[in-house]
Amino acid sequence: MAKHLLIVESPAKAKTINKYLGKDFHVLASYGHVRDLIPKEGAVDPSQNFAMRYDLIEKNEKHVEAIAKAAKSADDIYLATDPDREGEAISWHIAEILKERGLLENKTLQRVVFTEITPRAIKEAMLKPRAIAGDLVDAQQARRALDYLVGFNLSPVLWRKVQRGLSAGRVQSPALRMIVEREEEIEAFNAREYWSIDAACAHTVQPFTARLTKLDGQKFEQFTVTDGDTAESARARIQAAAQGALHVTDVGAKERKRRPAAPFTTSTLQQEGARKLGFTTRKTMQVAQKLYEGVALGDEGTVGLISYMRTDSVSLSQDALGEIRDVIARDYGTSSLPDQPNTYQTKSKNAQEAHEAVRPTSALRTPTQVARFLSDDERRLYELIWKRTVASQMIPATLNTVSVDLAAGSEHSFRASGTTVVVPGFLAVYEEGKDTKGKEDEDEGRKLPAMKPGDRVPLDRIIAEQHFTQPPPRFTEAALVKALEEYGIGRPSTYASIIQTLQFRKYVEMEGRSFRPSDVGRAVSKFLSSHFTQYVDYDFTAKLEDELDAVSRGEEDWIPLMEKFWGPFKELVDDKSESVDRNEATGARELGTDPKTGKPVSVRLGRFGPYAAIGSTAEDAEDKPKFASLRPGQSMHTISLEDALELFLLPRILGEDKDEQVSVGIGRFGAFAKRGSVYASLKKEDDPYKVDLARAVFLIEEKEEIARNRIIKEFPDSDIQVLNGRFGPYISDGKLNGKIPKDREPASLTFDEVTKLLEETGKPVRKGFGKKAPAKKVAAKKVAAKKEPAAKKAATKKAPAKKAAKKTAKKATKKTTKSIAPAVEPAKSLLTASKVAPGKKRVIKAGGDKPVTDDAPF
Repeated sequence: MAKHLLIVESPAKAKTINKYLGKDFHVLASYGHVRDLIPKEGAVDPSQNFAMRYDLIEKNEKHVEAIAKAAKSADDIYLATDPDREGEAISWHIAEILKERGLLENKTLQRVVFTEITPRAIKEAMLKPRAIAGDLVDAQQARRALDYLVGFNLSPVLWRKVQRGLSAGRVQSPALRMIVEREEEIEAFNAREYWSIDAACAHTVQPFTARLTKLDGQKFEQFTVTDGDTAESARARIQAAAQGALHVTDVGAKERKRRPAAPFTTSTLQQEGARKLGFTTRKTMQVAQKLYEGVALGDEGTVGLISYMRTDSVSLSQDALGEIRDVIARDYGTSSLPDQPNTYQTKSKNAQEAHEAVRPTSALRTPTQVARFLSDDERRLYELIWKRTVASQMIPATLNTVSVDLAAGSEHSFRASGTTVVVPGFLAVYEEGKDTKGKEDEDEGRKLPAMKPGDRVPLDRIIAEQHFTQPPPRFTEAALVKALEEYGIGRPSTYASIIQTLQFRKYVEMEGRSFRPSDVGRAVSKFLSSHFTQYVDYDFTAKLEDELDAVSRGEEDWIPLMEKFWGPFKELVDDKSESVDRNEATGARELGTDPKTGKPVSVRLGRFGPYAAIGSTAEDAEDKPKFASLRPGQSMHTISLEDALELFLLPRILGEDKDEQVSVGIGRFGAFAKRGSVYASLKKEDDPYKVDLARAVFLIEEKEEIARNRIIKEFPDSDIQVLNGRFGPYISDGKLNGKIPKDREPASLTFDEVTKLLEETGKPVRKGFGKKAPAKKVAAKKVAAKKEPAAKKAATKKAPAKKAAKKTAKKATKKTTKSIAPAVEPAKSLLTASKVAPGKKRVIKAGGDKPVTDDAPF
């Protein structure tokens, strides 16, 4: 029997560490967080010093029971969860659970931390146990309470004023504001025309181009020439003055050094993962987690390949530095080694220098050596981390920039520049990616032929080229993480969840690799920016993060911090719940007047997304307005009157076929063609405004053909059928769908066989799918008989009524969390132009009467 119990967060980590510690240790995983605030109002009570009501997370109950059972027989307990605030909080929650159950009496409970999973690091950590850090726990509890209070109080206001099912978060909302404000900058941007003038030089050694720097004796700037006529006139004057050649007037050379980038923090790892590997922030962290927790390396066994990946620190341990310097000397020569290790300044105010940067646990394990043990994603990320770490300890690169001035007559001059690498230094291993490139980047790698003052360089031609200024780019994941870090919004461990939440809530959409805010996202951001200005303010959010960091350092108490936030916030929520007009909150716009009816045309945000309306939407209006949903890609913030009126052209009547009218329209789930009572979805390439009768009839008949071929086999006096489905043949009685073995021919199945298969593999038919005819009573009884023992068994397990009710409530809450999103799907929420207001025909309930918070880490 193991004497010592050690608790970590993940089973992968538990498996690795168990091999290191031997038979005297029993290593168990908590599988992440074990408790969370109860998911309903009152979980945090401001009137009782922000007392918090916790409950076990249902999916982890069995893991908690396993830990409790092992704790009974253990001599002592070690809590070895992750070395950050969340890890500290998980340890505290486990300790509280064990204490409440009386399992800590006469037992030693200690906290151990390590930032890498290697035999040496684990054994060293076990020699330095400590108590749970109360300040870190307080800071994490304060964050959780703030996130809860913001979510549970602000989200209902959004439900009433903007759209049901929305949420707001303490950190997600400022991030959304960033994306929306960038989009507004792009829309407000007015492009300016300008022209550049270059000289194509035909040097005998190597052709090159030079950019105009002086025109007619004056400095040539970006907007010196702003139209084609002026550009052509200037080009002709220069060409004439040059008389076929430019003359070198000056040659200058400048040497500069470029230092390597610091080792990775969480933020910079996420940024480079996005730039160089195309990973999302979430994927970067998932792959890094696997590398940290341990990979089987053949005879060496399972070893963590990188240090802990949630860190603000850029420091490296002395042991790591020694190994890295050995690798550099071995693989790149001692000339690539600086005299002393390179040191870097940590940007984060709260970085714990005891932690290290994200680095390989051993630089001696080169990417080539471990590649065969890794998946492709793991290999690419490990190589990125290894190269960045090694490069950080190499000498700077030495670059030489040569600039040559060339004259065209006495009034005009050009300049050509080229940068070459003299000493590669760290560039031999790694170069940091960039979101945008500057002039220096354009010159880099370009080598000019040797020239000296007085040289005559043949001129091929003068080129005038038109340009337009570009709006600021939309945020990519890398750029957004960088901006969040620069503003001090959120912390490394939250960046991935912030982005994930914005996408899950459909507040933002991906356009290529960039974020574009949806109309719902813009409405939420505008509402919060207008009415809760302070709480989406970048400085306020960053200051609050700093105060929470101060709590983690023991410099501030968390309860006064909570009181300072809660009072003004609650007062504002109560005020805005009553005073804000919904039309103003959703960003409704009047576009103009319908020329046919003279009625106003407007765009608004409805339950199923943005829509256009002709006529007054007021409840007391005499005539009911007409409505039409916006098309995918259209925005209520940019749509024109002309485009809005075009939406009302649907439904279109195309003609008749088989004595029935054929039309096209747009419904909630997209564009469709209709003949009589038969509907067929249009394909992606079909434009409902342009599709013709022949195409519509083809799609309808195609659907009818599929329906005719759907039934493979039927049985007399039974509702069971063998059917063709989207994913292959299956069995259905209208209530249950069953699988067919791959080695069986569907048409050869007998009635007894399909009945048995339905009993063994049947699952309830999802609403709207499968045959809806009532199942045969005999078959239904057989299925019920099969299921009954399991139901009784489950009922026996859940004997205490209160506990069963509690679990049901939890499940309902979890379903609520998941079901909010489908009620807000602008891309799919397309309504036919009709006199029925959006949302009146069909009501979709969000699944609960309370919103959830989105900034919660668990």
